[in-house]
Amino acid sequence: MTRVDFYILEDEDGDARWRFACRLTEKAYQQGHRVYLHVDTPEQAARLDDLLWTFRGGSFIPHTSGTTSDDPEARVHVGCGEDPLDHTDVLVNLGVQVPAFFSRFERIAEVIDDDEQQRQQGRERYRFYRERGYALESHTIKSGKTANT
Repeated sequence: MTRVDFYILEDEDGDARWRFACRLTEKAYQQGHRVYLHVDTPEQAARLDDLLWTFRGGSFIPHTSGTTSDDPEARVHVGCGEDPLDHTDVLVNLGVQVPAFFSRFERIAEVIDDDEQQRQQGRERYRFYRERGYALESHTIKSGKTANT
């Protein structure tokens, strides 16, 4: 059954959840996982696409984005609503809702920042998973900490 991890960030920086998602993706990528990063809009996808190249000096996560992929073997893909291709390993959800295709993944990472609206949306997603009987874990991440998967 799918495991769902909620990462609750205690960081007031507006970019904290985006940077944390990049660090989490980097760690999963280094461990050999295939990762699908889900966002709500093409603008958010473009922002995340840029961050995956620049979020930390000396780091770079090879990835694809958009509705098509030049490399079907790519282990990291950024998308907003389209079918996540053959990714079924790790879903990093940065969207407001739980995506319809969530259950095909082995692990889901929900990243919640210190914004009250984000927290409320995160609570709704938590209830969604809990009501369906999914294994849930919560991790509080202090400001400046690295991703734990």
